[in-house]
Amino acid sequence: MQPEAFFRALSDATRLRSLMLMQSEGELCVCELTAALDLSQPKISRHLGQLRDLGITRVRREGTWVFYRISDDLPPWAARVLEETFKGIEGSSRFREDRQRLTGMSGRPPRACCR
Repeated sequence: MQPEAFFRALSDATRLRSLMLMQSEGELCVCELTAALDLSQPKISRHLGQLRDLGITRVRREGTWVFYRISDDLPPWAARVLEETFKGIEGSSRFREDRQRLTGMSGRPPRACCR
């Protein structure tokens, strides 16, 4: 992975917010990210596709559902960047709001949209 491409991916707010939620929660489906970030499904899917194409995330399909997680194959330096970024962002109001929307999806726990 080229550092320039990695940091370019992180420079977009939608991709960064998605990655930070994955860093926090592990695997998330598209519908969870759509609810958490309060953005349209096509926009979320486009950004997730870019992260997948760069090798930053991995995809798992379960029926019609698509789940994303941060790749275990990231170079150590890239994994550390995500870990340190998460430490710096987890207390921010925007991240707390994203997580709150994720955990409060219509009063249901995460994953309820996928079952």
